[in-house]
Amino acid sequence: MRRLWLLFAQTVTVGLAIWFIVASLKPEWITGGLGGAARSARLNSSSPVPMLEASPNATPGQNSYRDAAARAMPAVVNIFTTKGARNQRHPFMDDPLFRRFFGDQQEEKQFSLGSGVIVSPKGYILTNNHVIETADEIEVALSDGRKATAKVVGSDPETDLAVVKIDLPNVPAITLGHADQSRVGDVVLAIGNPFGVGQTVTMGIVSALGRNHLGINTFENFIQTDAAINPGNSGGALIDIHGNLLGINTAIYSRSGGSLGIGFAIPVTTVKSVMESIIATGQVIRGWIGVEPQDITPELAESFGLGKKSGTIIAGVLKNGPADKAGIRPGDILVAVDGQPVADTTDMLNVIAQLVPGKKARMTVLRKNQESMIDVLVGKRPRQPREQRDDDDIR
Repeated sequence: MRRLWLLFAQTVTVGLAIWFIVASLKPEWITGGLGGAARSARLNSSSPVPMLEASPNATPGQNSYRDAAARAMPAVVNIFTTKGARNQRHPFMDDPLFRRFFGDQQEEKQFSLGSGVIVSPKGYILTNNHVIETADEIEVALSDGRKATAKVVGSDPETDLAVVKIDLPNVPAITLGHADQSRVGDVVLAIGNPFGVGQTVTMGIVSALGRNHLGINTFENFIQTDAAINPGNSGGALIDIHGNLLGINTAIYSRSGGSLGIGFAIPVTTVKSVMESIIATGQVIRGWIGVEPQDITPELAESFGLGKKSGTIIAGVLKNGPADKAGIRPGDILVAVDGQPVADTTDMLNVIAQLVPGKKARMTVLRKNQESMIDVLVGKRPRQPREQRDDDDIR
C-alpha cells in the first residue's frame, strides 16, 4: 500500500512539473483546450498585471453585423451642397463712386449636407430630392477619401428622390435587395452622415411596412424603422443583414429635431422604378386623368346612401382634362380602375399613376347608385411642385 502511495505522489509531482513548464513556455496549449471564451484569449505577459486578452484572430459572434456594414458602407457617400444667397441690394450700390469706397456687395453662401447611395459602377447616386433641389453646387465625398463634383440627372419631387452622377473610376456600387420580402421585426442598418459627424451605422428593426397618409410625399409607401435616423441621414441607405439596399432614408418623426425611433425609408421597389425612369428620360412619367378626389367619410357614405365605404368621391373634374372628355362628373364615386379596386384617394393616386399615358383605362364609377364603365384616355401627370419642409422632420 505504501508503494502505491509513493507511486501516486511521484506521478502527481511529475505531472505538476510538466504542467508548470508548459504553462510557462506554451500557455496557448492550455488555454486552447478550454471553453469558447477562453479559447479566444491569451495571457498578456508584458503587462505588470497579468490579464487575459482576446486573440486578434477571434471571430465575431452571431450578433455582429460588421460584414453587412463593411459590404455596404463604401457605396454610401456624403453629399455637400452650396447655394449662393445675396442680401437685398441697396440702391446706392448702383453708384460707381459708392462702390469704389465701400466695395461691391459680396455673395453669401449657404451650406447643407446629406447622404447618398452609389447604385451603379457608372457613378449614378441616389439621394433625396430635398437634399439637392436648391443647390447651386453639389460635392460628393466617398468613404475612401475621394471627392467629386456631381451633376443632377433628374429628380422626382413627388417621391422625394433624385439621381446625381459623378465621373470617377472604380466606384463601389451597392447591391439592391428585395424590400417586398421584408417583414416586421427584420433587423436593418441605417448608414449616413448624421449632423455631419461622419459616416455612421445604426441598427434597428423594421417597425412597419406600407406606411402612408403621412403627408410627406405625394406617393407614399414607407418602410418604418427604429434604427436611429437624424438630420444628415437623408438619402442614406437602409440595408438588410446581408448588406443589400432595402430603402433610401428620407424622414423622421421628431418634435425636437433628433431621432425618436420613428424613421421612414422609401422602399427599393419604388426607388428602382423611379431611378430607371429618371436615367432613361430625365423625369418620371405617370398616368393622370385630371380629377380632384376626396375620401369617403361615414357622413358622406350615409348621405350618398352607400353600403360600403371603399372608393373615392370625385369632388372636381378639370375642364377638358382626360376625365372630363370621357364623361366623368363631380359626384361620381370611383370604385375600380381596370378591374383593380380603389380603397381611398391614396390608393387611387397610386393606381392611376401606374397607368401608361396615351392608353385607355376602364373606370368603374357609381352615379346615383348605378354602376357604369367609362373608358378614359390616360394623360401624362404634370410635374407637381414640392412643398418646402424642414430637413428630415415631420411636425
